[in-house]
Amino acid sequence: MRFFVGIDWASQAHAVCVIDQTGRIHWQGCVPHTAEGLTEVLRRLQRFRRRGHLRVALERPSGLLVDTLVDAGLEVVPIHPNALKASRPRYSAAGGKSDPGDAFILADVLRTDGHRFRPLRPPSDDTRAASGAGETSNDRWCSASCGP
Repeated sequence: MRFFVGIDWASQAHAVCVIDQTGRIHWQGCVPHTAEGLTEVLRRLQRFRRRGHLRVALERPSGLLVDTLVDAGLEVVPIHPNALKASRPRYSAAGGKSDPGDAFILADVLRTDGHRFRPLRPPSDDTRAASGAGETSNDRWCSASCGP
């Protein structure tokens, strides 16, 4: 079975939605942006991963949440906020934003159009070794803009 996860990132809490290849919701919830919250979301996602292939969509290509997911071996796919915004009318005539709604849309866009997005690639060991102390998380991650 294939699972698609959408995470709507926020500074205080993250809305999470897990759907399968048919679009059926298997879990939807909210976790705080704390060590305990990140542990909880990883625990839940690892359970789905044991049952099948799992891909995670977020609007951000960097940050603590992204680093945590990639370090756990999950496939993380950044989706530009403008792509999410443009997709909202497909799901609601009002087109309004809600965190749980955006988490679902991210998961479903990854399900239906995932072939259009490239997953993040962790830096190589050489890149990690050469990285400087002043480097930001943005500098460490290579996404679709880096090329093949």
